Amino acid sequence: MATTDTNSMPKAVIFDCDGVLVDSEVIYGALEREHLAEIGLDYDDLTYRRRFTGLNDPDFYQALQKDFALLDKGPFPETFRSNLKSATQRRLDEELHTIEGIETLLDTLTCPVAVASSSSPDSLRKKLTQTHLIDWFGSHLYSGEDVENGKPAPDLFLMTAAELGVAPADCVVVEDSVNGVKAGVAAGMQVWGFTGGGHADADLGQRLSANGAALVFASFEKMQAHVKGL
Repeated sequence: MATTDTNSMPKAVIFDCDGVLVDSEVIYGALEREHLAEIGLDYDDLTYRRRFTGLNDPDFYQALQKDFALLDKGPFPETFRSNLKSATQRRLDEELHTIEGIETLLDTLTCPVAVASSSSPDSLRKKLTQTHLIDWFGSHLYSGEDVENGKPAPDLFLMTAAELGVAPADCVVVEDSVNGVKAGVAAGMQVWGFTGGGHADADLGQRLSANGAALVFASFEKMQAHVKGL
């Protein structure tokens, strides 16, 4: 169990990237569902977000291939991944922006900060460079590809804490997905749920709390107010 007191300042804060630092999950979700529908995999929005948000690419595609096999349409399309990646990158280049208030929150925090994301290392660095957030984190950018098991396993958060030199119980994780919350809890960290991304539905906060988020914030303005009160 995490021992960090919700009323005391954490010794480090570890942020997820997509849907927390940058408003990318809404882009990913729309394009992924559109491309999947073209090959016969139709998911309603809520089911899709609950199953796939927060997964790294290997786990995501493994799940898709299992679903596709049930359609009895033969092998999973070889060009699907490259086509989706190209379409997604075009949209990110045109539309990606930070979540409102994140820069002010980062300026407020006096403890070490890091990013622990299911994105690939190159994609993570590109998104943070494009949105001018990278300078806050220095070299502390960690990808699900850096560990054997991605979220909801705790591996990525445990590695990040070790790189920061902070005990897991003294870290706070900021996450927008159930898979991410589960990973933070499994790592023995306190988790703050975040529901300020464009992809968030009305029940997201309840799902994050139900899976172990100690606190849930609908905006970084509210998170900043909490931090200032510690």
